[in-house]
Amino acid sequence: MDPDLNLRWLHVIGACVLLGTGAGIAFFMLMAHRSGDPRIVAHTAGVVVLADLLFTTTAVIVQPITGALLAWRLGWSFSEGWIVLSLLLYVVTGLFWLPVVWIQLKLRNLAGMAVAHRTDLPPEYFRLFRIWFACGFPAFFAVLGIIWLMLARPSLALF
Repeated sequence: MDPDLNLRWLHVIGACVLLGTGAGIAFFMLMAHRSGDPRIVAHTAGVVVLADLLFTTTAVIVQPITGALLAWRLGWSFSEGWIVLSLLLYVVTGLFWLPVVWIQLKLRNLAGMAVAHRTDLPPEYFRLFRIWFACGFPAFFAVLGIIWLMLARPSLALF
Protein backbone atom coordinates (compact mmCIF):
# COMPACT_ATOMS: atom_id res chain seq x y z
CA MET A 1 0.00 0.00 0.00
CA ASP A 2 1.18 3.52 -0.83
CA PRO A 3 2.55 5.13 2.38
CA ASP A 4 1.84 8.62 1.02
CA LEU A 5 -1.81 7.67 0.48
CA ASN A 6 -2.00 6.34 4.04
CA LEU A 7 -0.56 9.60 5.39
CA ARG A 8 -2.96 11.70 3.30
CA TRP A 9 -5.86 9.54 4.48
CA LEU A 10 -4.89 9.96 8.15
CA HIS A 11 -4.38 13.68 7.64
CA VAL A 12 -7.78 14.13 5.99
CA ILE A 13 -9.50 12.00 8.65
CA GLY A 14 -7.85 14.17 11.32
CA ALA A 15 -9.11 17.33 9.62
CA CYS A 16 -12.62 15.84 9.40
CA VAL A 17 -12.54 14.93 13.08
CA LEU A 18 -11.41 18.44 14.06
CA LEU A 19 -14.09 20.13 12.00
CA GLY A 20 -16.85 17.62 12.72
CA THR A 21 -16.26 17.29 16.44
CA GLY A 22 -15.95 21.05 16.79
CA ALA A 23 -19.21 21.67 14.94
CA GLY A 24 -20.99 18.86 16.80
CA ILE A 25 -19.82 20.03 20.19
CA ALA A 26 -20.90 23.59 19.42
CA PHE A 27 -24.34 22.45 18.30
CA PHE A 28 -25.03 20.20 21.28
CA MET A 29 -23.70 22.69 23.83
CA LEU A 30 -25.80 25.46 22.31
CA MET A 31 -28.94 23.30 22.33
CA ALA A 32 -28.32 22.26 25.94
CA HIS A 33 -27.73 25.89 26.92
CA ARG A 34 -30.93 27.00 25.20
CA SER A 35 -32.90 24.47 27.26
CA GLY A 36 -31.94 26.35 30.42
CA ASP A 37 -32.18 23.04 32.28
CA PRO A 38 -29.12 22.44 34.50
CA ARG A 39 -29.58 18.65 34.20
CA ILE A 40 -29.41 18.79 30.40
CA VAL A 41 -26.47 21.21 30.47
CA ALA A 42 -24.55 19.10 33.00
CA HIS A 43 -25.09 15.90 31.05
CA THR A 44 -24.33 17.42 27.64
CA ALA A 45 -21.26 19.25 28.89
CA GLY A 46 -19.99 15.98 30.39
CA VAL A 47 -20.36 14.23 27.03
CA VAL A 48 -18.75 17.20 25.26
CA VAL A 49 -15.74 17.12 27.58
CA LEU A 50 -15.34 13.40 26.88
CA ALA A 51 -15.67 13.91 23.11
CA ASP A 52 -13.05 16.66 23.20
CA LEU A 53 -10.72 14.42 25.16
CA LEU A 54 -11.16 11.38 22.92
CA PHE A 55 -11.61 12.87 19.46
CA THR A 56 -10.37 16.44 19.32
CA THR A 57 -7.24 15.84 21.37
CA THR A 58 -6.33 12.82 19.24
CA ALA A 59 -6.78 14.83 16.04
CA VAL A 60 -4.84 17.78 17.47
CA ILE A 61 -1.90 15.43 18.04
CA VAL A 62 -2.20 13.55 14.73
CA GLN A 63 -2.58 16.60 12.46
CA PRO A 64 0.87 18.18 12.85
CA ILE A 65 2.57 14.77 12.77
CA THR A 66 0.87 13.62 9.58
CA GLY A 67 1.20 17.09 8.05
CA ALA A 68 4.94 17.24 8.72
CA LEU A 69 5.47 13.71 7.43
CA LEU A 70 3.45 14.48 4.30
CA ALA A 71 5.39 17.67 3.61
CA TRP A 72 8.68 15.86 4.08
CA ARG A 73 7.70 12.81 1.97
CA LEU A 74 6.26 14.93 -0.84
CA GLY A 75 9.21 17.33 -0.85
CA TRP A 76 7.28 20.41 0.18
CA SER A 77 9.27 23.12 1.90
CA PHE A 78 8.11 24.01 5.39
CA SER A 79 8.60 27.65 4.39
CA GLU A 80 5.95 27.51 1.64
CA GLY A 81 3.43 30.25 2.31
CA TRP A 82 0.37 28.03 2.52
CA ILE A 83 2.11 25.72 5.00
CA VAL A 84 3.29 28.63 7.16
CA LEU A 85 -0.18 30.18 7.10
CA SER A 86 -1.76 26.79 7.93
CA LEU A 87 0.54 26.43 10.92
CA LEU A 88 -0.25 29.97 12.10
CA LEU A 89 -3.98 29.24 11.83
CA TYR A 90 -3.39 25.98 13.71
CA VAL A 91 -1.82 27.95 16.56
CA VAL A 92 -4.74 30.41 16.49
CA THR A 93 -7.15 27.47 16.68
CA GLY A 94 -5.27 26.07 19.67
CA LEU A 95 -5.22 29.43 21.44
CA PHE A 96 -9.01 29.47 21.30
CA TRP A 97 -9.54 25.72 21.84
CA LEU A 98 -7.53 25.39 25.08
CA PRO A 99 -9.62 27.96 27.01
CA VAL A 100 -12.79 26.41 25.55
CA VAL A 101 -11.87 23.02 27.04
CA TRP A 102 -11.34 24.61 30.46
CA ILE A 103 -14.62 26.54 30.11
CA GLN A 104 -16.51 23.36 29.17
CA LEU A 105 -15.25 21.74 32.37
CA LYS A 106 -16.38 24.76 34.39
CA LEU A 107 -19.79 24.82 32.65
CA ARG A 108 -20.23 21.11 33.39
CA ASN A 109 -19.28 21.64 37.05
CA LEU A 110 -21.46 24.73 37.50
CA ALA A 111 -24.45 22.95 35.97
CA GLY A 112 -23.75 19.89 38.14
CA MET A 113 -23.72 22.06 41.27
CA ALA A 114 -27.01 23.64 40.21
CA VAL A 115 -28.51 20.16 39.82
CA ALA A 116 -27.15 19.03 43.20
CA HIS A 117 -28.49 22.14 44.96
CA ARG A 118 -31.69 22.28 42.90
CA THR A 119 -31.02 25.84 41.78
CA ASP A 120 -30.93 27.66 38.49
CA LEU A 121 -27.72 28.02 36.53
CA PRO A 122 -25.61 30.70 38.24
CA PRO A 123 -24.57 34.01 36.61
CA GLU A 124 -21.00 32.67 36.34
CA TYR A 125 -22.29 29.96 34.01
CA PHE A 126 -23.82 32.53 31.64
CA ARG A 127 -20.67 34.68 31.69
CA LEU A 128 -18.50 31.67 30.82
CA PHE A 129 -20.93 30.46 28.17
CA ARG A 130 -20.69 33.81 26.36
CA ILE A 131 -16.88 33.52 26.33
CA TRP A 132 -17.12 29.89 25.18
CA PHE A 133 -19.49 30.88 22.38
CA ALA A 134 -17.31 33.77 21.24
CA CYS A 135 -14.17 31.61 21.19
CA GLY A 136 -15.80 29.09 18.89
CA PHE A 137 -16.07 31.38 15.88
CA PRO A 138 -12.39 32.20 15.32
CA ALA A 139 -11.38 28.59 16.01
CA PHE A 140 -14.00 27.22 13.59
CA PHE A 141 -13.11 29.65 10.81
CA ALA A 142 -9.39 29.02 11.34
CA VAL A 143 -9.98 25.27 10.84
CA LEU A 144 -12.00 26.02 7.69
CA GLY A 145 -9.11 28.17 6.47
CA ILE A 146 -6.60 25.41 7.16
CA ILE A 147 -8.67 22.89 5.22
CA TRP A 148 -8.97 25.29 2.30
CA LEU A 149 -5.21 25.90 2.32
CA MET A 150 -4.58 22.16 2.51
CA LEU A 151 -6.75 21.54 -0.54
CA ALA A 152 -5.87 24.58 -2.66
CA ARG A 153 -2.17 24.88 -1.72
CA PRO A 154 -2.07 28.41 -3.15
CA SER A 155 1.22 30.03 -3.99
CA LEU A 156 1.64 32.58 -1.20
CA ALA A 157 4.76 34.69 -0.83
CA LEU A 158 4.93 35.45 2.87
CA PHE A 159 8.62 36.28 2.99
